[in-house]
Amino acid sequence: MRAISSLEVFLCSKAKICDLCCEVNCLYISNTKLVNLRETSVSLFILYCQYVLLLFALGGGLGRPRRLGIPSPEGERRMTNAHLKVLHFDLESSAMIGASGFVGTRLINLLKEEPAKYTCSNIDLQPSHFFNEITTIGDVRSQEQMDRELKGADVVILLAAQHRDDVSPVSLYYDTNVGGMEVTLKAMEKNGIHRIIFFSSVAVYGLNKKNPDENHPADPFNHYGKSKWQAEEVLQKWYESHPDWNINIIRPTVIFGERNRGNVYNLLKQISSGKFLMVGKGENKKSMAYVGNIVAFVKYMIDNITEGYNVFNYIDKPDNNMNQLVAHVSKVLNKHIPATHFPYWLGMTGGYCFDLLAKITGKKLTVSSVRVKKFCATTEFDATKVHTCGFKAPYTLDEGLARTLEFEFVHPRPDDITFKSE
Repeated sequence: MRAISSLEVFLCSKAKICDLCCEVNCLYISNTKLVNLRETSVSLFILYCQYVLLLFALGGGLGRPRRLGIPSPEGERRMTNAHLKVLHFDLESSAMIGASGFVGTRLINLLKEEPAKYTCSNIDLQPSHFFNEITTIGDVRSQEQMDRELKGADVVILLAAQHRDDVSPVSLYYDTNVGGMEVTLKAMEKNGIHRIIFFSSVAVYGLNKKNPDENHPADPFNHYGKSKWQAEEVLQKWYESHPDWNINIIRPTVIFGERNRGNVYNLLKQISSGKFLMVGKGENKKSMAYVGNIVAFVKYMIDNITEGYNVFNYIDKPDNNMNQLVAHVSKVLNKHIPATHFPYWLGMTGGYCFDLLAKITGKKLTVSSVRVKKFCATTEFDATKVHTCGFKAPYTLDEGLARTLEFEFVHPRPDDITFKSE
């Protein structure tokens, strides 16, 4: 971590919070006065919280700070108490790759709520809608750029990926998702960075698996899933020769939320319109993840999961089946939503027709055989590990759905900024 300040003048007996706030005036680094707290925006509340944590860690109580050595205009007197402790205030520098999109934007927004704790940078092929001041246009496939842009980071968060169903040529999946991983690891090693958080996907498991956990064998069915799994294999091999690194992999299910334009949004829009065509019986379960919870978990990993090689599925539980999802949308929007059921074979036939039409016209259509297949599949994944590691999601799944529905279909937005995904 990059230390910016430390407080080195206190040991405690019993007292009140106000004692500390009255007596703490300056921050010091290595016995050198850094800044007067009354002349800076540094929060005394943040200072005190970290101070209290240290006291409890030392087994002491809350007490009046006792000055052991006070710098004077003539010079600094040496500390004489052998038990003097130093309290550090650190900024965690997070270099994000591919954070101009949906998840990255929400993650930056969350971390920037605590500027005294986190600093962020973003390297992306696209500018950021909201955070251009910290965004550098760059390509994860460029070794020279990554070597330069990752300098000074404590942790790398790799979100960059080719993820759409219809990427062409298919080699782009592997150039970006696998080649980009190799480039990133080399740049991290060059810059002395030993922590990475990688966004993989539950797509590594394939379709219609029975509630797979993190130890389930990989069996991806499309190029996106295959390339994500190959990127994980690169990380596995890297960790074998770099056991001192901290490698965290998150495998989220489909992510939804405000401003997202992906399959879940399209589904919610169709349901809310009252013109929804259900393919199949509607009993297939759909694992989902609200973006507000995903980014909260990334923040939790930055702060708490700092050692070893760790893999987490991320799903907000409990899973809804399609019939339950329609009922929940109906409840939130307070409207009756009829659902017409079509047999699976008819839905797939329609999907193949749209595939042919897309090929003839050269246009990317919202309906395809792959999307019909994914819609009808059971996508249920085990998330026991993430929900028993100490992390508590700030929102329930139903709350995330309600927030999204209200933002998109109830209250008008002040702008038209959206993020396309699958």
